[in-house]
Amino acid sequence: MTSMSGKRATTAESAESAECAQCVVCAECAEKGDGRKASRPVPRGFGLTANGYGSLSRQFRSTPRGAHLARRTVVRRLAEWGFAPVSDASCSVASVVAELAANAVCHGRLRGRNFHLRVDYEGPASRFRIEVSDAVLGRVPEQPTLPEDDQETGRGLFLVEALATRWGWESRNPVGKTVWAEVAAALPGATAALPGATAWPSSA
Repeated sequence: MTSMSGKRATTAESAESAECAQCVVCAECAEKGDGRKASRPVPRGFGLTANGYGSLSRQFRSTPRGAHLARRTVVRRLAEWGFAPVSDASCSVASVVAELAANAVCHGRLRGRNFHLRVDYEGPASRFRIEVSDAVLGRVPEQPTLPEDDQETGRGLFLVEALATRWGWESRNPVGKTVWAEVAAALPGATAALPGATAWPSSA
């Protein structure tokens, strides 16, 4: 016979699980632990389709931590699609996501609103499509200009322009904007050169 205390504990655990399942950044909950050993989520096997397509769509809090988590989430998902974290494709996409997410946090933040990230891989076209949406339309990205030598910021869009075959922005319905970029990348295992692809600089 189940005790009342055991039943209350089970109910509390169920409520906690339900709340975490609806959390915007559930990976953040898993990292907190609150003094307990946090269990890692079970991989759900998000592989590419038979035709070579994959899609990731998530919201993140408009904070530096949210931008960092967006980059980590993309690297994990690309690994599930067959793009190793050290591959040119993963490094390029992760860098573009990091810059666009950082811009959304710095220039598109609106109290109580998250930013939205979408990454699509189109195998037949050998490219990634990256979209970062925020709730502010007034501040839109401009053509990057070279900042002063002593300026520590302002070079993010130069990196996006270097890694992407093309990029731009568009207004978002009903409010805000979406900044997008496309990065060339062959299917995992393919060795053919891609026109317009930008190689990731070697660390050597």
